[in-house]
Amino acid sequence: MTELLCHRDSYVKEFEAKVVEVNAGERSVALDKTAFFPGGGGQPFDRGWLNGIPVLRTGRQGDLVWHWLAGEPPLPGSTVSGKLDWDLRYRLMRTHTAFHILCGVVWRDWKAQVTGGNMEPLKGRMDFEFETLGHELVAEIEKRINAEVAAARPVLVRVLPREEAFQIPDLIRTKINLLPEGIREVRIVEIQGLDLQADGGTHVANTREVGTIKVAGYESKGKINKRIKLEITD
Repeated sequence: MTELLCHRDSYVKEFEAKVVEVNAGERSVALDKTAFFPGGGGQPFDRGWLNGIPVLRTGRQGDLVWHWLAGEPPLPGSTVSGKLDWDLRYRLMRTHTAFHILCGVVWRDWKAQVTGGNMEPLKGRMDFEFETLGHELVAEIEKRINAEVAAARPVLVRVLPREEAFQIPDLIRTKINLLPEGIREVRIVEIQGLDLQADGGTHVANTREVGTIKVAGYESKGKINKRIKLEITD
């Protein structure tokens, strides 16, 4: 099993790890631990370097996180030095937290569930169960989410046993529970005083790090399915 260092600390930029498996044909390696986020939940995978070789992509296969390289992979059992493309990672952290702010505000004030979402560095979209969504409502949403950025709320992460986690009201904000039955521990991300969700991605430590959030567009994707697009600026 690959230990995800980013699950404990999203600010780990460099690390050392042992190569546990190699696929020479694909120029990929699996490590015993990694700070690279392998992608999931709408958040893209990280990039960076292993022993100075560019990591083109990362992904999870079973219990292992694989790293696809732009050069020859190191030998099994060897120790490698990893370094994230921190500029990319930090932009994704800001973006992911921005969408949790949006989700928290929309749930708190309108009780609308999430039906889908996807993000890129400093932009993305999230779909909600709104029957109607117009200019005035969108402007109010933008105002309220930026107020939460300015409130400088701490963002906290902890891991709970599945049974304990699912006793938390409204833990799952998506229309469909995406947590597999086999997962016995649930990672919880909390924006203190605003939002509490099961989540496996990376986040900033305080909402003030997000920056200014702009609603870049909105559209109807169905009778009770409306899309909100966000952009984040410094």
